[in-house]
Amino acid sequence: MRGPRVWFFYPLGPVLLISAATNPPNIVLIFADDLGFGDLGSYGHPTSATPNLDKMAARGLRFTDFYSSCPLCSPSRAGLLTGRYQTRSGVYPGVFYPGSKGGLPLAEVTIAEVLKAQGYATAMVGKWHLGLGANGSFLPTNQGFDHFLGVPYSHDQGPCQNLTCFPPDTKCFGMCDQGVVPVPLLFNQSILQQPLVFPQLVPLYNTFSRKFIATCARQDRPFLLYYASHHTHYPQFGSQAYVGQSLRGPFGDALMEFDGSVGHLLQALQENGLEGNTLVFFTADNGPETMRMARGGSSGLLKCGKGTTYEGGMREPAVAYWPGRISPGVTHQLASTLDILPTLAALAGAPRPNVTLDGYDLSPVLFGGAESPRQMMFYYPPSPSELLGVFAVRYRKHKAHFFTQGAFHSGMTPDQDCHGMTPLTPHDPPLLFDLEVDPAENYNLLKGGAVGPEVLQVLKEIQLQKALFDQHMKFGESQTGKGRDPALQPCCAPQCTPKPSCCHCL
Repeated sequence: MRGPRVWFFYPLGPVLLISAATNPPNIVLIFADDLGFGDLGSYGHPTSATPNLDKMAARGLRFTDFYSSCPLCSPSRAGLLTGRYQTRSGVYPGVFYPGSKGGLPLAEVTIAEVLKAQGYATAMVGKWHLGLGANGSFLPTNQGFDHFLGVPYSHDQGPCQNLTCFPPDTKCFGMCDQGVVPVPLLFNQSILQQPLVFPQLVPLYNTFSRKFIATCARQDRPFLLYYASHHTHYPQFGSQAYVGQSLRGPFGDALMEFDGSVGHLLQALQENGLEGNTLVFFTADNGPETMRMARGGSSGLLKCGKGTTYEGGMREPAVAYWPGRISPGVTHQLASTLDILPTLAALAGAPRPNVTLDGYDLSPVLFGGAESPRQMMFYYPPSPSELLGVFAVRYRKHKAHFFTQGAFHSGMTPDQDCHGMTPLTPHDPPLLFDLEVDPAENYNLLKGGAVGPEVLQVLKEIQLQKALFDQHMKFGESQTGKGRDPALQPCCAPQCTPKPSCCHCL
């Protein structure tokens, strides 16, 4: 099926005059989907072809201890964009669906809103997954983004069994979600394609991104480009240039296309003379979906993956790239997606939102090689509860598990702890690991042999911090718990029948 011709317009508004002394940096924020800690060449995978990301890692600052706020799509994206744990905004339990009534509350302040108030042009490309709502009320254009080209939720949340994922005619693997409308491609709030044409998708994103960057360069206006890729989420797809190019099969081809899109972004910055005044930050939303086996990703040496509060579920690859400003190297400092908003606000000279933030300004780590202001990380499962609180706590190099539970997303590995049928298990005393020497969480420090006073002191501190954090956390009203309404599903032919299958636009 041939998709419609798409024209992009950039009504960026009045140009702000900013002196050189206060010239804020451009921001390109790249967010991968279901990408594991061990999936990139720069993080040790032997057959991944990711030259552009590896270039960023070699010439930028590569993190070894960087965390998402949750091991699942919607809540982790809420944490990234707001600098707040998803429990505060109510983006729990689970994820949003095509007909979800809820979404990221409009009262929440996003990175885009913070930067837009400073005169930034803002655009988002890719996967939103923070709600659609009546008349598109929760879409990015109502959350601080001037433009949005992408999919309002995950690209497997619609029938895909008869769609082409790889040209010329390789059908998507699996069935994806049934009984809902075909997955749409939106520009702002208008449907461009339904179902979207997978092999065309990333080329469209690349064209949009390059034009947006060029327009901002001509207008001498600072910008935020949030590129939330669909790769490497299931089902994998790709354009003609990447078919059969990887040793890792369809997953590897999709990963190569994602890496290629990163290359397009870097090239656009260079062509427009912006490389020296642009921070490019890359990371991912959660760990790999090992239930897909070879069609899922790799956690590398970490335990389990998506859906779990083990390291493989929430520790992600991350790179900060800014030639001339960020020195090349590797940092073992603790950091999180929650820290992105405070960091970008500081770089732009913007005031922080007047709400409780869970992030820190990482400037000392990025520019000075100093110790991270973050010393703790709290791990929430996809379905958190006020009764149990956080499942695990990391304090510097030690991590304690108070509760563990498997996840169906992390199935199909030899480790039974990861599997979906492994029940919720409380631990008293908690499981305690030294992540510097045991990142795979194999050796419980409280099991077998005498426990030294230093370890007991660490355990006492972690138990205190968990109690304090749980006590002060205020859960927002659950947005995913508001239920679904089929009438809210996006349809390019609203009056057609029978729904949802009739929602097709050529």
